[in-house]
Amino acid sequence: MSSVSSVSHEERLGRAFAPVAEAIEAGRIPGGVLGLIDAEGQRGVLAKGRAQVVPNAREMREDTWFDLASLTKVIFTSVRILELAAQGTIDLDAPLISVLPDLRQYNPDAWERKITFRQCLGHQTPFPAVEPIYTYGRDPDLLRTFILQREWRAGPSVYSDINYILLGLALERLEGKWIREMDAGKGFAWSADPEQSAATEDCVWRHRVLCGEVHDDNCAALEGSGHAGLFGTVASVLDFAEGVLNASRVSPATVALMRTPLSDKRTHGWERPYIGWSGGGHCTADTIGHTGFTGTGLWIDFENGRAWTLLTNRVHPTRHFDSGIFALRRAVGDAINQA
Repeated sequence: MSSVSSVSHEERLGRAFAPVAEAIEAGRIPGGVLGLIDAEGQRGVLAKGRAQVVPNAREMREDTWFDLASLTKVIFTSVRILELAAQGTIDLDAPLISVLPDLRQYNPDAWERKITFRQCLGHQTPFPAVEPIYTYGRDPDLLRTFILQREWRAGPSVYSDINYILLGLALERLEGKWIREMDAGKGFAWSADPEQSAATEDCVWRHRVLCGEVHDDNCAALEGSGHAGLFGTVASVLDFAEGVLNASRVSPATVALMRTPLSDKRTHGWERPYIGWSGGGHCTADTIGHTGFTGTGLWIDFENGRAWTLLTNRVHPTRHFDSGIFALRRAVGDAINQA
């Protein structure tokens, strides 16, 4: 349902921040930043809590940098793929081997060689949901070869990082350089100043609290990939969202595909509303969104001309804790859209 227009921007933001503040005070998350922007370009930001609690404590600020995790998929990778498609450089319905001819090159009948760009964008492939690629070594060149030549176990279509790791490899092949050497986009980066960043996990295999360096294990081992690794602030995420809403940051053709359904839950890269989704139960049908494992999320409502982003450090100092992030995201979305 559409929201009531008489609710002020400040009131909507304050109401939506209330469950965030409650989660911080209850100790479920160390801190968080919420940003909201509307069709007129009016924006508001609220921050609370700690950016880091161990080994040192630092306050959360409105300009704190976050490891955006899987928001990398929608802010960076899918935009690049869709823009290349709009330019005619790639065909979304062509198999990945049109750019990665060496994918499962020793078996011309392998199912992996039939996977298309569009299928990867919509997570409509048989790839497994997760794979600990980082446990196979730390050589990023060798790991890329391993990914391309591995005989992957096939299963039902699920949300899989492998889809976007492969899309990232395609981008690297097309541009002739690794993702970490590419322009991350205005306001974004592939790492951040630890003193200006929200800490993530006390990593058991890197033996340190991660801060300003990528949390995702596979992305770290690959030294950059298409599924994670992007850093940004609430301002940079809102800038991106505004550029999508008014089609100034990406082409109208790309925005159209971002809004075009591929399944009952997904568009080209993004999620769309369904029962229990992260944006809550009161989003318009013309809303897209995505979340990141570290505690991040972005939702864009084209019907109401607004977007909101919730950035938290919910995996700090450990992921092995029920932060309540799933319910928190829905509560924030409901407070914005039910106002």
